[in-house]
Amino acid sequence: MGKDDITNPKTKNIRLYVKRVFISDDFDGELFPRYLSFVKGVVDSNDLPLNVSREILQESRIVRIMRKRLVRKTFDMILGISMSENKGDYDTFWENFGKHLKLGCIEDRENHKRLAPLLRFFSSKSEDEMISLDEYVENMKPEQKDIYYIAADSVSSARNAPFLERLLEKDLEVLYLVDPIDEVAIQSLKSYKEKNFVDISKEDLDIGNKNEEKEKVTKEEFSKTCDWIKKRLGEKVANVNISNRLSSSPCVLVSGKFGWSANMERLMKAQTVGDTSTLEFMKGRRVFEINPEHPIIRELNAAFRSKPDDDDALRAIDLLYDAALVSSGYTPDNPAQLSGKIYEMMGMAISGKWSAFDGKQSASQTSQAETLEAELVEPVQAGGQK
Repeated sequence: MGKDDITNPKTKNIRLYVKRVFISDDFDGELFPRYLSFVKGVVDSNDLPLNVSREILQESRIVRIMRKRLVRKTFDMILGISMSENKGDYDTFWENFGKHLKLGCIEDRENHKRLAPLLRFFSSKSEDEMISLDEYVENMKPEQKDIYYIAADSVSSARNAPFLERLLEKDLEVLYLVDPIDEVAIQSLKSYKEKNFVDISKEDLDIGNKNEEKEKVTKEEFSKTCDWIKKRLGEKVANVNISNRLSSSPCVLVSGKFGWSANMERLMKAQTVGDTSTLEFMKGRRVFEINPEHPIIRELNAAFRSKPDDDDALRAIDLLYDAALVSSGYTPDNPAQLSGKIYEMMGMAISGKWSAFDGKQSASQTSQAETLEAELVEPVQAGGQK
């Protein structure tokens, strides 16, 4: 077995014999799924003709039955490793061949129920040790309906994403999908044990325990402010909403329910080799969500009510959007422009703060020096008069 077999679908690991006569070891997926190409074995059949051809392999009912049995035996073997008393055995297997099983989730819909229990992921409650979907479901809250996940390029990025804030407060576990193939594999599965997989970076996130009365009051208070922010941002966002997933961050940028996530958009940009013509169509709409309890948003709400055309308030909206773009995992269209805005805000914040202090200190030091000099000169002059 080899780790790189996934990139070489024509590995000759399965050898077919008919009545103990070697026939072939090159099947290109007819006798065994390509995603299981790391498995080695020998198949001996008494029901196939000795002059078996590729057409027979593709159309024979016997071959189809043989294929199903081989796949079933393989999954039984892998499941046996996963249930071994020595947990390190499956850790080693997963490290080498986990990507094959994830690829199977995409290519082999018929075996989703066999593949899903074998998958392993990091999570918000297990950042150092991977867990199975069975372990996740066992740890779910009684009122929890869905399996939550977030896709990122590392555990650190996933852990610090603003999307997790409210879920972590509610002690809800979130799967970290940090392998590029993870997100597509999970989307292919759709659900596990009647629990739907939910991307917490998408709009319309439902984390339960809604306070409809409070939400109604908040929406009425900030609805016009949301419209004002939307008008300023224009076509950059599809809508501006009140967020139910934030607790410490002022805002976040979420992707449309049926659009690409920020992680998927990043991966697709890397795949297109500079051709971004199709990205605009596929990345879908983005929704800007604000945290009504954050001081910055409350200040903007006050600014809208008192002076909606204030240049500083409008610039603050632009900077909030750019900051949300970065913290939500997207890539700014113009990083240099974002840097310019940050430098401008820094200049406003620290303007004269230390230089004024330094000036006062210098003046004080000069005054002290003059006083000391005068005290030293007077006795000398007095001595001269004598």
